[in-house]
Amino acid sequence: MEQDAQMFRRYLDGDQTAFAEIIEAYRDPVTFFIQRYVHDICTAEDLAADVFMQLVVHPQKYNFKSSLKTYLFVLARSRALDYLRKQKRHPSVPIEDAAEAIADTQDLEAHVLQNEEHRRLHEAIGQLPEPQQVAVHLVYFEEYSYEDAAKIMKKTRKQIDNLLYRAKQALRNLLGEREEQAV
Repeated sequence: MEQDAQMFRRYLDGDQTAFAEIIEAYRDPVTFFIQRYVHDICTAEDLAADVFMQLVVHPQKYNFKSSLKTYLFVLARSRALDYLRKQKRHPSVPIEDAAEAIADTQDLEAHVLQNEEHRRLHEAIGQLPEPQQVAVHLVYFEEYSYEDAAKIMKKTRKQIDNLLYRAKQALRNLLGEREEQAV
């Protein structure tokens, strides 16, 4: 947290390399987090760029009370939910864009999920209800504490604990069923 604050303070003092360091450190985690909501890697990349632009346009909104990473993930969640609300009102996807997005997502998943166990786990997580997926992603993939995950998801720590408990139970059942089917 202290290192994040130092990077951001350097950026505020005019050090452009500090902003590049912030983007380098958090571009992929923020993009993958947004992708969990929007299920489109191209859109996730665009929304992630908006998140970082928010730091440029309104740097005073970051108050140093939480880590910069937490602040970025709160912004990312907000951008993703705004996008989903807008899509719900005005759905439109040209077929060419849909095919390209699916290909991009498959390329990304092939790169990130190289071995079979990770792929199976990813598929099982994808079958969970969205709040459980997000909680699992924040705590186990982004290594947030339950408290920070609760802040990002606007839930209590106990709700995060319950979501993760149910997610683990469901994953045990899903992964156990697949092993039995494979045999």
